Amino acid sequence: FLELELKALSKIACNRLQKELVEWQVNPPAGFKHKPTDNLKRWVIEVNGVPGTLYAGEMYQLQVDFPEHYPMEAPQVIFVPPAPLHPHIYSNGHICLGLSLF
Repeated sequence: FLELELKALSKIACNRLQKELVEWQVNPPAGFKHKPTDNLKRWVIEVNGVPGTLYAGEMYQLQVDFPEHYPMEAPQVIFVPPAPLHPHIYSNGHICLGLSLF
């Protein structure tokens, strides 16, 4: 199954994601944990709520879907329901952030 998923990624994307996964396992970002799967194109990340906020003590999951031509194309990131209550997060987990360029 993993082999089929790897064929859907460009060679550059596959190499980059494998490198990033190894780096993540060696030095994970604080408050984040990668949940192992057999799909290199889709990562599930556990996120701890930031202390001192409404989200302290909570754990959320993000689903990161990498496109065929990653890193030239950005991944899609959504919260796995139940999503946190936040004005920029829809109940289905999709994140809505506007970008202002000055």
